[in-house]
Amino acid sequence: MGIRVEDIAIRSDLAPGDLGFVIHLHGLLYGKEYGFGVVFETYVAQGLCEFYQRYDPALDRVWICEHGGGLIGTLFLMHRDDGAAQLRYFLIRPEYRGIGLGKLLMERFMETLRQRGYRSAYLWTTHELSAAASLYTRHGFRLTEEKASTAFGKPVFERRYDYVLVPREGNAQA
Repeated sequence: MGIRVEDIAIRSDLAPGDLGFVIHLHGLLYGKEYGFGVVFETYVAQGLCEFYQRYDPALDRVWICEHGGGLIGTLFLMHRDDGAAQLRYFLIRPEYRGIGLGKLLMERFMETLRQRGYRSAYLWTTHELSAAASLYTRHGFRLTEEKASTAFGKPVFERRYDYVLVPREGNAQA
């Protein structure tokens, strides 16, 4: 029998080594799977530095996934202005994909948005991550912006997805 999502421990506290792991895993996997360069790894490092400098346990949340004594995936909820949250650093090692872990993490992210009273959420990804985009849209995120970029060491189209929990005044969208 293979690995089951029930076999994975998920914690919500940051421990020494976690931020370095997120940088390492993003650089390693996105380099191998999509050809992203070292510049992408520095982008992740800068964003994690910002996350930690602004970290507020009442507003932000991390999900650190562990199995067999090692870290195997992450998802971060980062507070932004105007009651918005940003979904960041959502990555699962390939051997743990397809078992429902991504779906579980998204459900926890969405539940936390509601519990903490966020008005909206957004994320940035690229056109190459179609499986991730499918997961986001199944949870109500909608593609709202696309732009050409070379910020990851190769030409890509960056895509922004938004989710609105509470519409702004005068906005009929839900």
